[in-house]
Amino acid sequence: MMRWIEPALAVALAVVWISPLVFAVWAAFHGVSDAINFRLFSPITLENFRTAWEGAPWLRYFFNSFLLVTTILIGQFVLATLAGFAFAQVQFRGRDALFTLVLLQLFILPEVLIVENYRVAANLGLIDSIIGIGAPYMASAFGIFLMRQAFKSVPKELDEAARVEGCSLLGVLWRVYVPAARPTYIAYALVSVSTHWNNFLWPLIVTNSDSTRPLTVGLSIFGAPENGVDISVISAATVMVIAPLLLLFLLFQRQFVQAFLTAGIK
Repeated sequence: MMRWIEPALAVALAVVWISPLVFAVWAAFHGVSDAINFRLFSPITLENFRTAWEGAPWLRYFFNSFLLVTTILIGQFVLATLAGFAFAQVQFRGRDALFTLVLLQLFILPEVLIVENYRVAANLGLIDSIIGIGAPYMASAFGIFLMRQAFKSVPKELDEAARVEGCSLLGVLWRVYVPAARPTYIAYALVSVSTHWNNFLWPLIVTNSDSTRPLTVGLSIFGAPENGVDISVISAATVMVIAPLLLLFLLFQRQFVQAFLTAGIK
């Protein structure tokens, strides 16, 4: 009897977790009355998606979100790679103390720094810009930690062989450590993209126009009460916003899981 309790609880938790998504998909393809009353044999319609698409500049929002997550990911890869390599393989005074300070960033919620980040962005003229949204997230303590752990697991013999061949310090990093840490890069990229694709509060504060607003902010404005509340149309817009991440996961779920497992084993 006891052996069935844990699977049952897991299934119940999964049902509770996925139920909002299931309802959003259901409502997106049905009229308001049919969606709310769960009429199982009611006709499916695409009218909600047409109405939602015409109600906001979604192409611009999609482009802004893509540009944002790409910019952040490139910045994180560069900074985390250099910092992780320094903390893992370069000997210098105070290395452990500095790494401890970096890890302390993990205990600070981004929301705590919103006022200071806004002040810095305003002084640098980065308000209402993609760089202004992404800059506070590029120096990621989590990314630095992951890269450090991945680089520490690289066999020392590979490092020494590259140096014997005449590689410089950056050459060793690029030719030995970066290829060896590929699964970690993939795993971290998945976390970063999903996190910043869904980020809302900071982009809401720092953007003022459709030219820079990402999807999450655009969706919040589209679904604001003053624009009228139509649960089916809002659900259709929500499905459009989350569709790229869902499609990406469904297409590459095996690679996703293998990347996380490999990164964890290291």
